[in-house]
Amino acid sequence: MLKRGEFAAVIFDMDGLVLDTEKTYRIAWREAGRAMRYDLPDAFLEALTGLAIDAVLQEIEGFCGPGFDTSEFNRLSAACWRDHVAAHGIEVKRGFHALRDYLDQEGIPFCLATNSTLINAEECLRLAGLEGVFAALIARDHVERGKPAPDIFLQAAATLDVAIDRCLVLEDSSAGIEAAARAGALPVMVPSALPVEAATAARCRFVLNDLGELLDLMHC
Repeated sequence: MLKRGEFAAVIFDMDGLVLDTEKTYRIAWREAGRAMRYDLPDAFLEALTGLAIDAVLQEIEGFCGPGFDTSEFNRLSAACWRDHVAAHGIEVKRGFHALRDYLDQEGIPFCLATNSTLINAEECLRLAGLEGVFAALIARDHVERGKPAPDIFLQAAATLDVAIDRCLVLEDSSAGIEAAARAGALPVMVPSALPVEAATAARCRFVLNDLGELLDLMHC
C-alpha cells in the first residue's frame, strides 16, 4: 500500500520506464558494432541500461579496445536507431497512461527526468505520441552529472518546487535507483531487465512488474 500522504510529486524516468526504448538502443548498438566488426554480447549491452550516452560510449570503447572509433560508432548507431524506430515506432510501457490520468485527476505534480539528452528525449516522446504530456523535462544537458549521480533528480525536485524526500521516483535501472536513493527520494523500481540485484532492490520502496501495479497500490 502507498498512502497519498507519503509523497507530494512523482518523477518519471523515460527510457525503459515510460517508453520501451532500451531494447531499441541495444538493437542500434549491436548493429553499429557489427558494421564495425565488433561483437557486443547481449549481457554486456543489458548492463548499460540506465547510463547516460557518454558513459555508454565509454563502456563500449573500453570493451572494444584500442582503435575503436567512437565517433563512427555514434554515427552508425544513431542511424540504425532512427531506421528501427521509423519502421517499428516506440511503445509506451503498460500502465503509464492510466497512472498519468490518475495524477492529473488528483492534482499531483509530475515531471520527466532522463539521462538522455534533451533533443533525444523530445524526439522519443514525439515518436511515442507523448509530446506535451510532461510540463517539465529534465535531461542530461541540464545537470553536471548524469545518473547514478543524484543531480537529475535534485534538479527535478527543484523544478517541481517539492522537497526531494517527498518525491516518488519511478525507475527501471539500477543506475536510476542509485541516483534516486542518493538524492534522498522515494525510489520505486519497475525493472526493464531481470534479475534485479539484491543491493538495488534493498534501496526501493517497491519493486513492481509495471506501472499499473503502482496505481493499484495507490488505490489500496
